[in-house]
Amino acid sequence: MSLTFELDPAVSPALRDEVLALWADVSNTGGSVGFVPPVTVDDIRPELVRHLVAMAEGRTRLLVGRDATGAVAATAFLTLNTHPLMSHWVWLYTVMVHPRYQGRGYGRDLLAAAADAARTLDGIEAIRLTCRGGTGLERFYGSCGYKEVGRVPDAIRVAPGDDREDITMLLPLV
Repeated sequence: MSLTFELDPAVSPALRDEVLALWADVSNTGGSVGFVPPVTVDDIRPELVRHLVAMAEGRTRLLVGRDATGAVAATAFLTLNTHPLMSHWVWLYTVMVHPRYQGRGYGRDLLAAAADAARTLDGIEAIRLTCRGGTGLERFYGSCGYKEVGRVPDAIRVAPGDDREDITMLLPLV
């Protein structure tokens, strides 16, 4: 079974709720997507609203991966740069695969779909993302073609006394 990806799906209440549930499930199993467990959909909702506003303003694009039943199994947000000197690359945010699908290659599929989506955007030459140190994500992203281009020590405070590096990764598309 593989996922079917769609860029810029219509955001219905059902899709919104599926993304919220995915985000909570990923967060509550230790995923590095902006929250630490325990978290509820109500905790996440304000952040999703910020993403949806950016989508409505044309600054962010949503990529959704659906399983064979049509349920949301993976997402990522591609955000355009508004700075004129950086408009040739996009940010990739909130990269998530539902925990029940992890280990099946869907993360690689999601990143490949994100790269394909970015290539359709006018003038985009690279994707940039950040990840939390101490999770091994930089190895995963590296195996998908991303190169580490920077680290900021102690930039992410997961809990008092648990500060992590903020690792920046870049994927050239050209």
